[in-house]
Amino acid sequence: MASTSTRKAARAAESSPLVRGLARGGFAANGVVHALIGAIIFVIAFGGRAEGDQTGAFKAIATAPLGFVALWVMATLLAGLGVWHGLEGVLARGRPDDVKSTAKKWGRRVSQWGQTAVYLALAVVSASVALGARPNSTKTARGASHAALLLPGGPIVLGLVGCVVTAIGIGFVVRGIRRGFRTQLALPSGPLGTGIVALGAVGYIAKGVALATVGVLLVIAAVRVDPGAAGGLDTAITALIALPFGPWLAGIVGIGFVAYGLFCLFRARYARL
Repeated sequence: MASTSTRKAARAAESSPLVRGLARGGFAANGVVHALIGAIIFVIAFGGRAEGDQTGAFKAIATAPLGFVALWVMATLLAGLGVWHGLEGVLARGRPDDVKSTAKKWGRRVSQWGQTAVYLALAVVSASVALGARPNSTKTARGASHAALLLPGGPIVLGLVGCVVTAIGIGFVVRGIRRGFRTQLALPSGPLGTGIVALGAVGYIAKGVALATVGVLLVIAAVRVDPGAAGGLDTAITALIALPFGPWLAGIVGIGFVAYGLFCLFRARYARL
């Protein structure tokens, strides 16, 4: 009975115009963040100095006229998108007498609730920058890695986290190649729909490459027991630039992030909610 009433409440909240409006706005805000990240990465790839990650994007917004207002708006929208994903997780269904169906249900729940955590975290970062904080994601990631390595079995835990992040990145690449995101959109017909799918494919692949690089860096940090080898997206871009033809690779990833940002802006309009 409690489960049924919880689902009814979640369904009522998820279908409300306010929550759906915030979710669409959250997709748009996420698009702006990714487009800014992509532009920053492109600048870094060819010699510029900046932070090529979410905190760098929020700091860039803060420098604009009335930037703190934009940051509060983005924090609200991103939090709304996080709530919508949380409700979607609650509403995931499966047949209790079917092990495969139950596994899919919990897989979807973990995915949705993971996205809830990501968007709520982004909302917190946006709000903190609006309040004047200037967080450094690389230092935060290395501090967390250092703390993990100090725990009993810490290198194993950090290595597993790195493997999970790498797997998520590979999942993004596969989804981009297979265009698996199309089922979440009510795509328009004609060239516009084709263009949106192309943006999504390029964007998912680029984001997947960046996430997989972050995951590999975490695994390296675990193997070496060296938190200095770990880092976030900004560190991953630096690692890409160090490779042969690295600046061009990083520049392509930057363009891919811009494509993903544009895709998210279209998703705000055409998402199936």
